Amino acid sequence: MNNLEEILINKKICKSIWFMRQAGRYLPEFRKIRSQNQNFINLCLDSELSSEITLQPITRFDLDSAIIFSDILIVPYALNQKVEFLKNQGPLLEEFNFKKFLKNDTNSFTQKLQPVYKAIQKTREKLDKKKSLIGFVGAPWTLLIYMLGAKESKKEINYSKIKIKESEINLILDKLHDYLCAHIESQINAGADVIQIFDSWAGLILPDDLSNYCYTPNLKIVEFCKEKRIPVICFPRGINKNYKEFNSVVKPDGINLDYDVDPYWAKQNLLNVVLQGGLDPKILLLDENEIFDATKKYLDIFKDLPYIFNLGHGLLPETDPNKVSKLVKFYREY
Repeated sequence: MNNLEEILINKKICKSIWFMRQAGRYLPEFRKIRSQNQNFINLCLDSELSSEITLQPITRFDLDSAIIFSDILIVPYALNQKVEFLKNQGPLLEEFNFKKFLKNDTNSFTQKLQPVYKAIQKTREKLDKKKSLIGFVGAPWTLLIYMLGAKESKKEINYSKIKIKESEINLILDKLHDYLCAHIESQINAGADVIQIFDSWAGLILPDDLSNYCYTPNLKIVEFCKEKRIPVICFPRGINKNYKEFNSVVKPDGINLDYDVDPYWAKQNLLNVVLQGGLDPKILLLDENEIFDATKKYLDIFKDLPYIFNLGHGLLPETDPNKVSKLVKFYREY
């Protein structure tokens, strides 16, 4: 039994349900807070509001796990790279400065993130002890893409920005590893009991670079977590059949399936790991019967495995909360 399975069994939620982006733009109670707090980074650093937002979907849906309201880009912010979230455009980071990046240190980094840890502490105090509180980080590669401004579209990056200074890139990845491990440990010390690693842009890595930019950086963080007995879920989004090699190399406690991964294939090929997720978030925009049919498919396929019901990406802003409520009810009754 691995760490994650053990913690889930201890909390009686081995068959459990939560959603990525469950605290967010589809909830009217969140939108009300967001309308009064235009600066997204400042909102993430408001311990009271971050905790309140984290608990909103728990209050509404009684899900099995809460995931702290924060953002993976809080890490470059704490490394003194300006981060803005522009309406209808997403995040914008100031131009990366390598020398400035190297001047950072772990103490000042974690100090800037104290409000995040306070939010976790506040949430843990209010959250039912039977429920998990999930902390998270972005994987080094995904953070690198944002920090370098290398992403040109959802399906394409400017690879020349990576290849032109490969030695610098490898040093940045190594340094990010140290900061991410410090951030993970601080989240656990504050009261989180599971960590999820989001490698959102893993699918944009060229096949020959998967080992260097995806497997190895995730493996090093997973090894750190195992050494500290921290349950860890990986989400190498978009790597398709390479999920099998990722799982055999990285050996996380849990692995989140994206919606392009066939669940039958996953059951046969992803072994010795807790499976999570897979359902396409767009399914929740359909009628109730279609939602229930798609949900039933995943529950039936994974019924004899430790499986956490979740999505293959985050809840969409246009999702109707009533449909989420009905899905949770269907899951509980099924």
